[in-house]
Amino acid sequence: MKYMRLNTPKFCLILLLFCFGMQEVNAQKASWIWYPGDFDIYMSNVMQNRRTERGSFFPPFWKMDSHYVLVDFHKEFNLAAAEKVKLYVEGAYNVKIDGQALFGFPKTITIPAGKHKLSLKVYGQANVPAIFVQGKTVVSDNTWLTTFEDKEWIDASGKTSDKSGTTFVNAGTWNLTDPLTPPSKFKLPVTPMAAVKTEKNGAGFVSDFGKETFGFVKLHGLRGKGKLMIYYGESKEEALSTDKCETLDALEIDLSMKKDSVIGLSKAFRYVNCQHEGSVSLDSISMLYEYAPVAEKGSFKSSDVELNKIYDVAKYTFQLNTREFFIDGIKRDRWVWSGDAYQSYLMNYYSFFDAPTVKRTLWAQRGKDPVTAHINTIMDYSFYWFLGIYDYYKFTGDEKFVSEIYPRMKSLMKYINGRQNKNGLLEWMPGDWIFIDWADKLSKEGEVSFEQLLYCRSLETMALCANLAGDVAGAAAYTKHAATLRTKIFDLYWNNDKQALVHSRIDGRQTDNVTRYANMFGIFFDYFTPAQKLAVKQHVLLNDNINKITTPYMRFYELEALCAMGEQAYVLKEMKSYWGGMLNLGATSFWEEYNPAKKDTAHLAMYGRPFGKSLCHAWGASPIYLLGKYYLGVKPLTAGYQTYIIEPSLGGLSWMEGKVPTPEGDIEVYCSNKEIKISAAVGEGKLRFKSSSKPVVKNATVTEISKGLYEIVVKKGVDYSVKYAAVK
Repeated sequence: MKYMRLNTPKFCLILLLFCFGMQEVNAQKASWIWYPGDFDIYMSNVMQNRRTERGSFFPPFWKMDSHYVLVDFHKEFNLAAAEKVKLYVEGAYNVKIDGQALFGFPKTITIPAGKHKLSLKVYGQANVPAIFVQGKTVVSDNTWLTTFEDKEWIDASGKTSDKSGTTFVNAGTWNLTDPLTPPSKFKLPVTPMAAVKTEKNGAGFVSDFGKETFGFVKLHGLRGKGKLMIYYGESKEEALSTDKCETLDALEIDLSMKKDSVIGLSKAFRYVNCQHEGSVSLDSISMLYEYAPVAEKGSFKSSDVELNKIYDVAKYTFQLNTREFFIDGIKRDRWVWSGDAYQSYLMNYYSFFDAPTVKRTLWAQRGKDPVTAHINTIMDYSFYWFLGIYDYYKFTGDEKFVSEIYPRMKSLMKYINGRQNKNGLLEWMPGDWIFIDWADKLSKEGEVSFEQLLYCRSLETMALCANLAGDVAGAAAYTKHAATLRTKIFDLYWNNDKQALVHSRIDGRQTDNVTRYANMFGIFFDYFTPAQKLAVKQHVLLNDNINKITTPYMRFYELEALCAMGEQAYVLKEMKSYWGGMLNLGATSFWEEYNPAKKDTAHLAMYGRPFGKSLCHAWGASPIYLLGKYYLGVKPLTAGYQTYIIEPSLGGLSWMEGKVPTPEGDIEVYCSNKEIKISAAVGEGKLRFKSSSKPVVKNATVTEISKGLYEIVVKKGVDYSVKYAAVK
């Protein structure tokens, strides 16, 4: 391989890929590393700018940041013997051992025995500066330190400063362990899939792949000269609508011999309508299904066949929207929306428990300083980002990540605090989008109570993370601010006559409007007194006069609030009606919005377009979370499930069983009206349940904590079988 000179146009990307035979048997595992968050931001830019709308480029609405172009990597090693080390680098680079630069662009070096510091400085404009270092013990991983600026100085004698103001942080990685596949070449895996049915349609044909799917269309036996039009549809109606379908490909063909070809951009579809002109002919199509290789860890099964199908379809919906990041929907946006991703994190903890994708998505959403707008330009979406970090720590116990991302939390919160009005509240300012939900006539005017609740919870999250990051002064300030705001919320928004939080204040006065949003969040945030919770449940959540929610996005939170109030039986009926209603209409994945009052193709329309609605939307998969947290009843009490609680609730089911994943293994639950079985691979838990008679369990002590409410301590690695009588 010839080296590029530094004065050539391509010198910003020098990729040295060398293979030196078999790795030593005892060599430690190396991975590609970069400045933390940089590849996440780069890859999210690549992914989000793949969106097209009827063949036109459709970029995101918000500011997109980039990676740092010059990055220093280093680590100190203490070697028992000299060690040969292989270097793979993406970018132009230099190498230093103990501060002494090596000549040229070495692809292999020898580090002498003893204590030495290995440093690489890498420049990359087009791609993220990244390194892969492989020796027997000298390997690149996230213990390496990195920086994007050397705050060094040199005196007149040429001596480098003894002290530096440089901030070094641990390197980032996606566990990319193939030195011959650098980060810029990363792709999700694919697997072949065939259409289940093909019908002739005009000059071409329509192929049905049986269910919603995602990937690359493969053309078989393509030949001739002319145009080939491919129209994609999540529904057959969309694929047949050549002038209104959301996505399409227009190909100019000039082939004298038959050829198989793969379409360049991945798409979401169930149906594919192929139409050709001129002498173009095509034998058939298949697809390469593109997927994220996540393991299915969580599970749920019950006595209700329809509920089991809802769970399975929800899990498939979520899997389709789990890609390099958690995205909103696979057909239209394919963007990293913070509100959508926040729900995906929660579903993930009860299904795949894929912590790396959560971290990647959080890095990608946040981007770089300086902060000039809310995440995705949406005020509430900035707050969901904070909440996502709180939940990540609660479920995983990963303090290191919290410390790494805390500086970017501080700068975003500083931006938000700077936008308070004279009352210390937040309201719309130029450049803001207050979303809340897709709902007709939902006012965003004035000081909206929902935004203040999310703001308060985000300040509480900042206090928690400040303590984890060692910022004692910050923790105290955030705690005080949150307490002040929480008091203010109830002073300004609680209405005794309505027994609820009102929707907003305009010109310093409460509006008459009561909506579900702030009230249901106040329940599972545990902001209400017991009396207020009961009042909100009666006057808001179970009140048909309050505007109903029609998106799965906010149904997620509405049903969670009801579950938190012990209404599992009611919620079960709602799940069967709402998600079952989509299944009855032929859904193979769950939608962005579902209104039972709509008829026929009206279910496909949104945003003023006949096929604008996403029929595979991440926020449609919320039964995964509800069934794991509130029916199987498994919840962490302390970070990483070191302590947890299991409160199974059948909600009208005869029996249910399932697994909830944790960082150290699964918690398995079986529950019927007569028996509860528990097995856990983590921490120490409490099984809490109601019984009309005293329960019997052989290997644990049963404690009655109140009349009819019992508890046993669950130890790691012990199987429990509890005989009891469920309270009806």
